[in-house]
Amino acid sequence: MTDLDTRMAPARSSPLRRAAPALLGYAAVRALGLLTLALWSAARDKSAYTLLTARWDALWYTRVAELGYGYEVRLPNGDVHSNLAFFPLLPWLERLGATLTPLSYADAGFAVSLLASLAAAWGIFAVADHLYGGRAGVCAVLLWAVLPVGIVQSMAYSESLFTALAAWSLYAVLTGRWPTAGTLALLAGLTRPVGIAVVAAVWAAGLASFARDRSDSSVRDRSNPGPHGTRRATRALGMLLAPLGTTGYVLWVGHRTGKGPLGYLDVQAGWRNGFDGGYAFARFVADKFTSFPSALAGVGLIVGVGLVVWLYVVCVRQRQPLPLLVYGGVVTALALCASSYFGSKPRLLLPAFPLLLPLALSLARLRTPRSAAVLAGVATASAVYGAFWLNGSGPP
Repeated sequence: MTDLDTRMAPARSSPLRRAAPALLGYAAVRALGLLTLALWSAARDKSAYTLLTARWDALWYTRVAELGYGYEVRLPNGDVHSNLAFFPLLPWLERLGATLTPLSYADAGFAVSLLASLAAAWGIFAVADHLYGGRAGVCAVLLWAVLPVGIVQSMAYSESLFTALAAWSLYAVLTGRWPTAGTLALLAGLTRPVGIAVVAAVWAAGLASFARDRSDSSVRDRSNPGPHGTRRATRALGMLLAPLGTTGYVLWVGHRTGKGPLGYLDVQAGWRNGFDGGYAFARFVADKFTSFPSALAGVGLIVGVGLVVWLYVVCVRQRQPLPLLVYGGVVTALALCASSYFGSKPRLLLPAFPLLLPLALSLARLRTPRSAAVLAGVATASAVYGAFWLNGSGPP
């Protein structure tokens, strides 16, 4: 046999190289958003960097990183804002960054956010690419980047970190890497309360897999379980690991406050956060119709909620994999049905990237020049809105 007779299989591109177009496009959108923010802030004599690293929740995270837990603010109306409401993974990383580098806690939080946002973009691409191909993966990442509140992805907040952990956990579930999925779900559970959505996705997929194994047992030779037993064991391990982050922190808060397993709910109640099935949000929307100018905002809120619900229905009709449907459904329900500050709801929906997959598929079907023009226009609008929003009310 000669060299001419030998046919080499085409080399498969590395995961990073395959994701490179999505990551480069994501970086370009975020750079546009940051540049627009810098120019807008300078025109208003404000510091864009301060807006990104030292306001609202970012201050609470850096205070936890620097001083630990135990700080609280008592408001005149009796509310108690305790830093126990903030999950610990981001502050831990901020402290690690400040310890190992010359960065301040705020600088480290910003660096974590930037790196995590790229990891999140890569994870979203991996999920979409696995399900629908690379073109849809690129579109999904860019749609996530151009969301109206996409500027939060570059803030010293925990949304980007959480989305990265969630996306890669879901990818691990889809590809059968159960211990990895469980470990990432554990870390997501140490990042935000909505980490229970990742836990629910891992458990739903795991239980469904066990059910399939049970139904297939009649055609398998039970005397030689071989790799089937190993797969069941690794799946069980992943499921056991998944809830440890959320459960561990909630139980620790309960012990710290002396109020038992429900202590964390009392901490959230001090912030007027809770789950009321959407009653408070519905009242908030209804109150907008008491006058004509605010009625327009009410109509906009109804349209926005309707769009979110419609996207989830489309996800179901398109038969997204069970873990994505469970994850997206729980994130959406917690965001829309919580009694928290209503202006934060768009930010709380940022991790719900499976809702973007139907739009990504539609965009991927367009010719490249047309899809590029659509994304460029939306990216510009998102950058302008993000700069305006962050220089105004912004995320709480």
